[in-house]
Amino acid sequence: MFVNALTGISLLVTVSIHPGMLTPDGDRTPISLSTREKTAILHPLINTATDCLARAVSADPRFGKRDVTDLIVESFKNCIAPVRAMIDAHDRYYGVGSGQQFFMGPYLDALPAAVTSIVEKTSRK
Repeated sequence: MFVNALTGISLLVTVSIHPGMLTPDGDRTPISLSTREKTAILHPLINTATDCLARAVSADPRFGKRDVTDLIVESFKNCIAPVRAMIDAHDRYYGVGSGQQFFMGPYLDALPAAVTSIVEKTSRK
C-alpha cells in the first residue's frame, strides 16, 4: 500500500514541478556555491515542507488511529507548494532532476520519523 501511495505522490509532485529550472543567468547548470552554502539555503525549505506535513497530519482526526505514513501521503495535497519549493531549489543548486531524486530518496525515507517526532514534540507543549 505504501509503495502505491508513494507512486501516486511522485506523479503528483512530478506533474506539479516546473520542468527544467534555469539558473538566474538562463542556463541549466547548477548554481556554484559551496556545499555548506547550499545546505544553508535548502535546510529551511526542507523544514517548511516537513512542518507543513506534520501540521496536516496532527490536525487529521484519524491521527493515532491510522498509520502515520498513510496520513502523510494524504497530506501532500495540502503541502504541495512548500514541497515544490524544496524540489525546485534542489534542482537550482544541484542540477535539474536532483530535486526529484532527493524527494523520492532521502527525503521520503526520513519523512515518517521526522513527522512523528515533530507531532510528538508539539503535542507535549
